[in-house]
Amino acid sequence: MIKIVDYGMGNLRSVQKAFEKLGHAAEICDQPSQLSGVEKLVLPGVGAFRDAIHEVRRRGFVAPILDHLASGKPFLGICLGLQMLFDVSYEDGEWPGLGIVAGKVVRFQDQPGLKIPHMGWNQLQITAAPPLLANIPRDAHFYFVHGYHVVPTDRSVVVAESEHGECFVAAIGSGSLWATQFHPEKSQKHGLQLLANFASM
Repeated sequence: MIKIVDYGMGNLRSVQKAFEKLGHAAEICDQPSQLSGVEKLVLPGVGAFRDAIHEVRRRGFVAPILDHLASGKPFLGICLGLQMLFDVSYEDGEWPGLGIVAGKVVRFQDQPGLKIPHMGWNQLQITAAPPLLANIPRDAHFYFVHGYHVVPTDRSVVVAESEHGECFVAAIGSGSLWATQFHPEKSQKHGLQLLANFASM
């Protein structure tokens, strides 16, 4: 069973429906106790980092997330769910993240004509060949909505990049942990392929 963390922010139903379209049951969970024994865990997110990390902590989801990762079972972060894995975000202040991945979350640099937040379809530059991106063309396009991006301390976790005025990290992977800055649930066939890859892990 795939379980989706509901901390009050994010397009949960879209993620759930994408998995169901692929024939995989996915349950939206708003209580930490519901995550006991989960086989695959998804942490989605849309909105402000400060509010999201506050709700994840307030609702008691930190411990089950850490326990799941320690178990070596598959984990997928999506958009804000990627950013919250990092040490710190500088979105409207300085806010500590979960500290699971070393690094920071920073705003795109202002440039003439550059729209921030970055919204729309962007081409990936796949820099590795992980199972999460199996059967996806190296020049595939995915859908992004974000004004901030992650900067990992250890570049070896980066599996895909993209560009919006500057090169930025589009996806990371390490062991059983995977996370994307883009929204696979909104990225049509390539996004569905990515979710199918995750579901089959």
